[in-house]
Amino acid sequence: MRIAYAMIVAGLLAGCSSTDKDYSRPLPPGKMALEKITDPSQYPDFSAGWSDRESLMAAIDYSLSYYGKPSSQKYFPYLDISHDRAVASLHAMKELVQTCSSGAELNSRITAEFDVYRSVGWDGSGEMLFTGYCEPIYDASLTRTDQFRFPLYGRPDELVKDEEGFPIGWRREDGSIGRSPRRVDFDGGCIAGRGLEIAWLADPMDVYVIQVQGSARLKLEDGSVFQIGYAGKTEYSYGSIGKALIRDKKLEKKNLCLRAIRQHFKDHPEDLNRYLQVNDCYVFFREAEGGPFGSLGVKVTPFRSIATDKSVFPRGGVAFLVGTIPSMVGPERGGSRPFAQFLMDQDTGGGIRSAGRADVFMGTGLDAEWMAGSTSDEGRLYYVFLKEGTPEVAEK
Repeated sequence: MRIAYAMIVAGLLAGCSSTDKDYSRPLPPGKMALEKITDPSQYPDFSAGWSDRESLMAAIDYSLSYYGKPSSQKYFPYLDISHDRAVASLHAMKELVQTCSSGAELNSRITAEFDVYRSVGWDGSGEMLFTGYCEPIYDASLTRTDQFRFPLYGRPDELVKDEEGFPIGWRREDGSIGRSPRRVDFDGGCIAGRGLEIAWLADPMDVYVIQVQGSARLKLEDGSVFQIGYAGKTEYSYGSIGKALIRDKKLEKKNLCLRAIRQHFKDHPEDLNRYLQVNDCYVFFREAEGGPFGSLGVKVTPFRSIATDKSVFPRGGVAFLVGTIPSMVGPERGGSRPFAQFLMDQDTGGGIRSAGRADVFMGTGLDAEWMAGSTSDEGRLYYVFLKEGTPEVAEK
């Protein structure tokens, strides 16, 4: 049984890049997000990923842990990639990371020993939009107080999910399944007083950000830390606060980031409740000590884990992202810097339903929150799988 369907909902910036490209465009029915590159001259330069090898090996081990679960086998074959081949690819990649002496050698070995696939992106060109997510840290209380008045809820029994963990509705008293309550209903207390409150926060915007990110560390009044993770969500599609604020000319697209959204609501508290209701989707939580965990049930690693649409991307595989991420100066974005790194596909985003979108996990705490809230960058995504016929694959 899968631990969770998703760890995140979607970035606050999703759909708010500097262009009007439709990164959420769905693929034609039955088409997968990847295609094999047949011309090696089209491969990216993998030598740029020769850095921080310890974190990469740890992330590979988490994916291997997932592949060790019998349930992982039902998602293969993916294109021409069998489960055995996917497992062998991780072992081979870990061996390369440990034995290669330089980025150039790593690039040469991958080119010779691996097949390279690329995401077709939003329009077939390979172009994608990358946003970020994080595990924020906020003050909280396990009981309601005058200061901490806004609840986070555990998952209600009425929430119905299918066998894949996707939410499908709300079970009524007569046993039938209908639409779930909307955010305005939950904020209005439709499940209040039932003992589902797992923590209380001082700011409704903090509650919302935790729902968007899918996990958090809560600093309690006695100094202890209570770690929570995703436990379920209602079936409604994600609605972007950022897009709504731009539409209503409350913020300019070029200035959009999580900090700017927070500042707007601080300056205009009368707008907060109205814009929170733009997103009908509501997220529930559970205690998650040792996390944060991705949708594969394994821990996600800062700048080594990505979230994609698992209906079109392969679970647990080695990906290589080529693009940019923010250069941060405190809470401000100070431009962009190149980003070319190996990551593991270990998570799912409820707002990510296409081959043109992915989220990068950026870590825990305030710096990670600033970076995740400022990330909305274009790039390309590649996957590497050991070539068929190699001894490692044949042994499986």
